[in-house]
Amino acid sequence: MVPPAIACEGLRKRYGTTTALDGLDLVVPPGTVHGLLGTNGAGKTTAVRVLATLLRPDAGHARVAGFDVVRQAAHVRARIGLAGQHAAVDEILSGRQNLMMFGRLCHLPVSAARRRAAELLGQFALTEAAEKPVRQYSGGMRRRLDLAVSFIVAPDVLFLDEPTAGLDPHGRNEVWQTIRTLVAAGTTVLLTTQYLAEADQLADAITVIAAGRVVAEGSADKLKSLAGGDRLDVVLRDAGDLTLAASLLRAQLDAAVDVDPDGRALSVPVTDRLAALTQIIRSLEEAHITAEDIAIRRPTLDEAFLNLTR
Repeated sequence: MVPPAIACEGLRKRYGTTTALDGLDLVVPPGTVHGLLGTNGAGKTTAVRVLATLLRPDAGHARVAGFDVVRQAAHVRARIGLAGQHAAVDEILSGRQNLMMFGRLCHLPVSAARRRAAELLGQFALTEAAEKPVRQYSGGMRRRLDLAVSFIVAPDVLFLDEPTAGLDPHGRNEVWQTIRTLVAAGTTVLLTTQYLAEADQLADAITVIAAGRVVAEGSADKLKSLAGGDRLDVVLRDAGDLTLAASLLRAQLDAAVDVDPDGRALSVPVTDRLAALTQIIRSLEEAHITAEDIAIRRPTLDEAFLNLTR
């Protein structure tokens, strides 16, 4: 059986009277993306710092790439990469110069640092911008360079702490594609993020933490199911029909109806998706109520997250 890339049990960490981690348990299989979600102050960054050997836990045990993060910290550091919330690159230097500088800081000979810089510029689609100063890079390019820096020593495990914070959708998609490429090559990624769509897109499994401990874990679909089943959403042309339409939905589906007067919208839980859709379309037509939009949808990860961390 292949051992997990990350395994921790009962991690605890306090800052004075504040408990950041309160018995955190986590297992991440190799070659996967694992999302770590939580509100601000939930303990995400503290967990990453402990696993990356930047903080010592007060209690509990953790192993990364097969090594204990306290007793074998040097072995862990040789096998991990870390990209924080803010790019650590020098804006005056070019992309190539940054990579060569970090290569030398990792004790690579000059020739090896130059060769590794060229490899990473190609791998992260930065070759054309290699000689430009980083201050001329877009946000997405800068984050890709930051990821490239964390790959100077080709880590087995990569910790990404909110890697797309502040990026526009285009830059975020660039970073997502880079992460997918890295994982396809065998890297394990632990991803903390405030963007629920990011975890939905990238993560094979997700752990939700609150007050330093796990409150839910599983695939994105599993977490969505915790927020409830499918829902039928209806948007009416005339807000004056809301009351009658709500009564029809309530009677036909025997369920509570959420009404949004400002959006001229109604939402109701359903079990049989197709039957409910057909039934409601027919009922609205018979009542001469015009719907601008009718759709069946599954709960979003945002709804699951809000439900779990409320």
